Amino acid sequence: MATDIKETTHAVEAASVMKLLSARPRLLALGEPTHGEDPLLDLRNELFRQLVEQEGYRTIALESDCMRGLVVDDYVTSGTGTLDEVMEHGFSHGWGSSAANRELVRWMRAYNDGRPAPERLRFAGFDGPLEITGAASPRQALTALHGYLSARVDADLFPCTAETLDRLLGADDRWTNTAAMMDPARSVGKSAEANELRLLADDLVSLLDEQTPHLITATSREDWNRARLYGRTATGLLRYHSWMADTAPSRMTRLVGVRDQMMADNLLAVAERGPALVHAHNGHLQREKSTMRMGGRPLEWWSAGALVSAHLGEEYAFLATALGTIRHQGVDTPAPDSVEGLLYALPEDRYVVDAARLATALGDTRPAPRVSPWFGYAPLDPAHLAGFDGLVFVKDVPQS
Repeated sequence: MATDIKETTHAVEAASVMKLLSARPRLLALGEPTHGEDPLLDLRNELFRQLVEQEGYRTIALESDCMRGLVVDDYVTSGTGTLDEVMEHGFSHGWGSSAANRELVRWMRAYNDGRPAPERLRFAGFDGPLEITGAASPRQALTALHGYLSARVDADLFPCTAETLDRLLGADDRWTNTAAMMDPARSVGKSAEANELRLLADDLVSLLDEQTPHLITATSREDWNRARLYGRTATGLLRYHSWMADTAPSRMTRLVGVRDQMMADNLLAVAERGPALVHAHNGHLQREKSTMRMGGRPLEWWSAGALVSAHLGEEYAFLATALGTIRHQGVDTPAPDSVEGLLYALPEDRYVVDAARLATALGDTRPAPRVSPWFGYAPLDPAHLAGFDGLVFVKDVPQS
């Protein structure tokens, strides 16, 4: 068995990854089973550099706020701001404090220096402006969309003025009240103002679409794409807030589903640029339904990866990552009858596995699902193995 499994492994290199795939995917998704471990991000950075230099990839998309990501993109493409400012304001979820993320941004800026625009690397956040504890106000996205249109489209075509939006939005802290996550009554998402804003946002997005030929000519395709991002974000946030205020039993399922739909829409927009490396939690990138328990209830929804894969087919590829140990988090040597345990027995520190060949090598063997003692690490689900284009295995994750 060990010899058969060994034959499925390769070095974690762009060339090895591409050999697993029938063609270069438009979106190559690299998952991780836990967040906040820089050694995994260092591996991601190394793979991205190889994809850039050997395979013509030009974009990296991370599980971070899509609006904040514009700050990073402006810096790496044109040098706007400073590296310190970008790391402070360009990432959500605390990702800006990561040394590996800082090195990624620094390298991308250095790579782009002096290159013509078509050859420059691009950065994208593809998560919504969402945190575990709540969601942002739709103000930034909605007013940015209105501002873009108002400078270029006849005022008679507008559904509202900027002053109307400001009045309906009110104070931002009405939207960002963290108590609303657990208490729908504390959310403004179904107020009369929020309902009117949803209609206005829809009309503004429609106006953006209707005026596409003029807007691309009057500004640029890049500015128009940003306006599309504003529209997706505004309508997505208003939808999310509406479900925050809902009392139906499906409330939490809809919230996590809306989040992954926002992610998927942003990834499909990234795919329009050309080949990109996507990095996020395995659960957001897998082709199968995602599951979790929240508030004692089981939740099940289609992940962003499943949605994108349904649209792109073979132009979407997914590499899951599995780990042996994270000893500083209490995750010790895996049981030998788990997939992680079988892979841990091999001598290499890290490698990429041909998932299809691994499944064949396992034959009728049914690996035991691994149970993690730490909530922050999601072990591999053996039943999902057939849905991977490849599997990256890291034997031991040292403390950052």
